[in-house]
Amino acid sequence: MHVTLKTICPLLIAVLVAAVANGQTQVEPKIALKMLNAQQQQFEQGIVKVADNVFTAVGFHGANTSMIVGTDGVIIVDTLMGPTSAANAFEAFRKYSDKPVKAILYTHSHGDHIGGASAFVGGERPDIYATESFGSAEGVNKAVDPVKMKRNVRQFGRKLSPSESTNRGVAPANTYDSDRGKGHLPPTVTVPRSGLKTTIAGVEIEFHIGPGETDDAMFIWLPKQKVLLAGDNFYSSFPNLYAIRGTAYRDVLSWSESVAKMAELEPHVVVPGHTMPIQGQEAATAALKDYSEAIRSVYDQTVRGINAGKGPDQLAHEVKLPDHLKDKPYLIEFYGSVPHAVRAIYAGLLGWYDGNPTTLNPLAPKLKAQKIADLAGGTEKLTEQMESALAKQDFQWALELADHVKWLDDGDLKLARKVKITALRGLAAREYNAPNRNYYLSYANELESGQLSEIWF
Repeated sequence: MHVTLKTICPLLIAVLVAAVANGQTQVEPKIALKMLNAQQQQFEQGIVKVADNVFTAVGFHGANTSMIVGTDGVIIVDTLMGPTSAANAFEAFRKYSDKPVKAILYTHSHGDHIGGASAFVGGERPDIYATESFGSAEGVNKAVDPVKMKRNVRQFGRKLSPSESTNRGVAPANTYDSDRGKGHLPPTVTVPRSGLKTTIAGVEIEFHIGPGETDDAMFIWLPKQKVLLAGDNFYSSFPNLYAIRGTAYRDVLSWSESVAKMAELEPHVVVPGHTMPIQGQEAATAALKDYSEAIRSVYDQTVRGINAGKGPDQLAHEVKLPDHLKDKPYLIEFYGSVPHAVRAIYAGLLGWYDGNPTTLNPLAPKLKAQKIADLAGGTEKLTEQMESALAKQDFQWALELADHVKWLDDGDLKLARKVKITALRGLAAREYNAPNRNYYLSYANELESGQLSEIWF
């Protein structure tokens, strides 16, 4: 099964193209929900046969795991988040082969791909393959782990109620995570930077180094079956070139180049790290070419804008996907976002400063809020403008004004909080980008429950 925009319906296509043209992931609430519900089909639980001896388990957790059947054993590619979900997938695999596991291959070190390995292991410990740089997936200083964990919960909507949850863009909303990482087994075979060609259980396998979403990523190529196992460098959504939970710079240019190398193989099937496999040489190869081009286009447009003296705020609203890529089902911004990518590329190449001397030493938030209030004619007038923006459903402006009001000594903090909560939920209802939607709703709930301090609100 492969979801296309025909699944979503012609009306949504028109709305989607208009939204993309405006650099937005916001549409009417009913349409946003329909789009997210359609994307849900990309991770319906089941086993997909992608070749005579290759099977992919989709929807048993957030990521995919695959089984390659050889002469005297099987090979597992990626192992989900923990042993419970991995065991469920393995049980489903066993309908196709009961041969022992001879090897486990990690495409990269994100936890949802490496945490369930023990569930696939019997009496004999298999070889476990990974890159030389395995373990460098996150690249963020552990000093910021406390706030990163909070943001992770928001991005994935881990604490949202069933009525609020939709999905995570490339994964179902509800996954069993209580045993996360408890089945991880460390690599025993290192794939060199030059790659590796070998035979395991009678199956010819090629390991290709392919940095992208992570620096330690590789993709797996089965030359006889023409099957490509892409890891998280490809899935059916515009890629998460920056994760709002907080990540170090993901080398966007390398990501594009790695996907281009995948396309050169002209696979008959591409198995993503998440979402349904794409089958058929024309479809699979075209998807990879388009994906690489989309990433490179966002990078090139951003660099041109930077060299023209434009700042990240301006570029985030100007950079768009090329017209011929806007309606590709695997490039809809369900997970990654073009504006987020632009800001990440800017910061990754130049750091935080946009080159404008006005922003070199900006006013402190409290002082700026007071000056904005003075400009509006006083705190009362600014508060009226905030409420007016909310009444007009100008939710982003209402949010920004609420953040000014909350800094004022004579401001109505309770009202500002209430406005912010309502505006966040208004934005969430219109989002088809799952991380944005989840973050808005999660933050609104934290504000409403009093979990956040006045500083963070």
